[in-house]
Amino acid sequence: MEIAELGEFGLIKHLTKDITPCNTSTHKGVGDDCAVISTGTEDRMLVTTDLLMEGVHFDLTYMPLRHLGYKAVMVNLSDIYAMNGTPSQITVSLAISKRFKVEDIEELYSGMRMACEHHKVDIVGGDTTSSMTGLAISITAIGYAKEEDIAYRSGAKETDLICVSGNLGAAYMGLQILEREKSVYNQQVKEATQQAQRNGSNVEEAIAQIPQPDFAGKEYLLERQMKPEARKDIVEKLHLANVKITSMIDISDGLSSELMHICEQSQCGCRIYEERIPLDYQTAVTAEEFNLNVSTCALNGGEDYELLFTVPLTANEIVSAIEDVKVIGYITKPELGKALICRDGSEFELKAQGWNHMTTE
Repeated sequence: MEIAELGEFGLIKHLTKDITPCNTSTHKGVGDDCAVISTGTEDRMLVTTDLLMEGVHFDLTYMPLRHLGYKAVMVNLSDIYAMNGTPSQITVSLAISKRFKVEDIEELYSGMRMACEHHKVDIVGGDTTSSMTGLAISITAIGYAKEEDIAYRSGAKETDLICVSGNLGAAYMGLQILEREKSVYNQQVKEATQQAQRNGSNVEEAIAQIPQPDFAGKEYLLERQMKPEARKDIVEKLHLANVKITSMIDISDGLSSELMHICEQSQCGCRIYEERIPLDYQTAVTAEEFNLNVSTCALNGGEDYELLFTVPLTANEIVSAIEDVKVIGYITKPELGKALICRDGSEFELKAQGWNHMTTE
């Protein structure tokens, strides 16, 4: 069987379906944003890990190493916040190819340290090794939460409200811009090289004359792709408002995919409304430029690292008053399915069409 037939999450299920924890301290294993470990106190330890591969998760043609380091930390801290926890430490493991210099790795680490300082997280260890295929970054994040505060994916109940933070689709559109400009630049390099060779002039000098792309008006979209922010502020606002979160997940693979995870583990259905999905103006304008449906980008784009969560219906007024939180639908009985209600009132079945690491070449 080809791995692509199962996909990322199918492979995880296949490999872990028969694993039974043998330690009583393993409170929650595979299947959520973090593993949950008992500590012998009222606090639970939250553990998560993420692996980023050059050529799969990032492209150094346009991704500065400092931004990459920042993003690599943020995607892990986002998982801790998605469990309603507080991150405290990370370990960093790197596989480095020969083309990188010490100064390059210092630049990568400067971004990591910036992210850690912003969230008061310590770098406490890791590993380094050589790589034959480019740069690989593996970060493990550790955090803590009280057992009664932990938000699992499995806690959503019928009539719960479905909420999201921030806006969606911006990171995906930022990626489209970067990939377009990379394609344009590569073509310009090819043409400049051919022209220089015909004229007998210096190729490097010809390439250096290629103008830089103009990203004016697209800064927000590029920042959402290259320098995302884990939503610590939203977790804090919900805590201050004394809102009981029944389930939560961060949006890394697209709203549709993440909502499907909650519905599957909570054994429920859902209804969300297209008109309520929060969108930034730049996202909508850029989607139109690329001839893309902006709602499809928001549903399936991924890498927003916003929080998707459910709360009891009784918390409607409270969550609606929290800045940067939007109620987009509600949880239903499982037999009612998972539906998107379009602006014209038509109804479509939600499908998990977010980015799949195992099928994307």
